[in-house]
Amino acid sequence: MQSLRKRAWIGGGLAALVSVSVGTMLLYSLLDQRVLDRFDRSLADRHTQIVVALSNRSADPAAVEELIVDPAYRAPYSGRYWQITGPEGQIYASESLFGASLPEVPAKGEGLSVGDAESPDLAELRIAQQVITLENGSRWTVAVAEGLQELMAERTETRRSLILAFALVAGVGLVSTLLQTAAIARPLDRLRKDVAHRWERDEALSPEDYPEEVAPLVSDINTLLQGNRDIVERSRRQAADLAHALKTPSAILRNELTNLAERKRDVGKALDALDRLDAQLSRSLARIRMSNTGETTQARTDLSHSVDRFGRLFSAMAKREGKELRIECERGLSIRVDAQDIEEVLGNLLENALKWCRTTISLTVRRVADGIELRIEDDGPGIAATDRDEAMRSGGRLDTSKPGTGLGLAIATDLLKAYGAGLQLEHSQDLGGLMVRIVLPGRLIRQRPDSVG
Repeated sequence: MQSLRKRAWIGGGLAALVSVSVGTMLLYSLLDQRVLDRFDRSLADRHTQIVVALSNRSADPAAVEELIVDPAYRAPYSGRYWQITGPEGQIYASESLFGASLPEVPAKGEGLSVGDAESPDLAELRIAQQVITLENGSRWTVAVAEGLQELMAERTETRRSLILAFALVAGVGLVSTLLQTAAIARPLDRLRKDVAHRWERDEALSPEDYPEEVAPLVSDINTLLQGNRDIVERSRRQAADLAHALKTPSAILRNELTNLAERKRDVGKALDALDRLDAQLSRSLARIRMSNTGETTQARTDLSHSVDRFGRLFSAMAKREGKELRIECERGLSIRVDAQDIEEVLGNLLENALKWCRTTISLTVRRVADGIELRIEDDGPGIAATDRDEAMRSGGRLDTSKPGTGLGLAIATDLLKAYGAGLQLEHSQDLGGLMVRIVLPGRLIRQRPDSVG
């Protein structure tokens, strides 16, 4: 289990459960003993009353009952009893015994002996018994008893109250554990959000904004963020330098081949190979950029501005070929995608649409429920549903009647995957040809659009 929050919840819950359980047992044992002690003190007090009454009526023990005013001693089997055994074995007892006799309890020295006993007629009893010697030298055994039902009832009530009290304590403890865990984890949650926001804004985290236990981690994250920024920037710069170093010789070679073609030399295969080489270079460079940007990019791109710019460029190209480009784009769309990446995607897809359309291309950019949707449609022959997977494959060309490398869709797909976006080939309901649909997820949308110059 990797979640610190779950660890804290489970650990806190188990600690609270063990603490409450142990506390309940200890406190119950203590209270149970106190209930028993109070019960025994009550027995001892009533035993003292019987002894005093016997001292006053030693000449006529049968009259002892006249001095005992507790009505429970007169109700048969009331659960409260007394019994006096004389020197000659004669027995005097409370009316509540109703002819029964109290069992003896083991003597514990010369003092008062208290213990539990069971009688077939009287059920379970707790008896306080002592042998006393009166002033005249006679020895009498005085015993008082009370049914354990009252003691058990008091114990049950104590147990119930204790369980309810500790259940409340356990509930408060668990809620406190949850709240405490949430409070402790809040700086980590805040750190996670701050890392994303600060990376996006190219800012460093402030260790002073976090608890002292988290501050060293914040400093380490700052070091990692800066190192990552340096790596990304260095990689993108090297990719740009490599692109410049390769494209210049490629352009020179293309010019030479064009000159040879003008002199009626057959350079078709060489130009086709050069086209494929350029496309492969473009894709490789795009992958280099992709591996160092993607969803972690700090880029701020005004998508509406890029669409307008490419719209003007391809509208002019379409017009020269007697075709039309229709553009519908919402204003103020800003995304966390590198401008070069999204523009390469747009360029490849618009170039394909212009190549295969008959008269019309449509570019629609709008907000949808799950992000931003881009649709590029044309009135060309389209692609059959069974052939669309092949068209998405690197170098896949379904029709070689027109020049191309078959890498445009593959490059666009690679770049979009780096940002968690998708590209789908569908049938255009409006124009009848191919529709390329792209959805940029909502996490790539910037709340406050920033123009990229």
